[in-house]
Amino acid sequence: MVTDGASEARPRRRLSRERVLCAAIAHADAGGLEALTMRTLGDMLEVTPMALYRHVADKDDLIDAMVDVVFTEIGVPSGGGDWKTAMRRMAVSVREALSRHRWAIGLMETRRSPGPANLRHHDAVIGRLRAAGFSLVMTAHAHSLLNSYVYGFALTAMNLPLETTEEVAEVAQDLLQRVPVNEYPNLVEFITEHAMKPGYDHEGQFEYGLDVILDGLETIRDTA
Repeated sequence: MVTDGASEARPRRRLSRERVLCAAIAHADAGGLEALTMRTLGDMLEVTPMALYRHVADKDDLIDAMVDVVFTEIGVPSGGGDWKTAMRRMAVSVREALSRHRWAIGLMETRRSPGPANLRHHDAVIGRLRAAGFSLVMTAHAHSLLNSYVYGFALTAMNLPLETTEEVAEVAQDLLQRVPVNEYPNLVEFITEHAMKPGYDHEGQFEYGLDVILDGLETIRDTA
């Protein structure tokens, strides 16, 4: 039986806001946000750029929505149990989300039109700190400190050219060959006695620093 090309062609998937966002996030995850344009996004979805504007108002609306999707991947701190445990889980969850979506690091706290997941996250964090006995002023300090630490660590990790223990050792060895040992004894000691030791993991420093911050906030709250 002979069939025409139209009947054999695969039906085109219906375009939706969710499809647009999934494609945009996948593109940004792979190549960074600077490479994302409405034209490239349209090409990915096999539609004209104008078709996208039925689902997103403009590029800013697209980015706002992409950031909101990242916030949906972050665990919201619960109201029960120990507040430090809840805040620790939240911070680790943010860090994990940012490791998947590095393009979002500088955007999470800067959107002028935040989406519902964004607002829900911040409301829950503030509410959990308030319920733990922090004043409004201390809540602001704690929220800012945690954000600065998490996003700062994520940004540093993103720019480090090291992902494995072997890469760390290789770079450290190369640095030792360039550095005069007698001029920088403390740096040399750190590299040889710590960074080059088996099991050294820069990412592992994150939770240690997070616990120091949470313990410090608890002490300040209790003495206020």
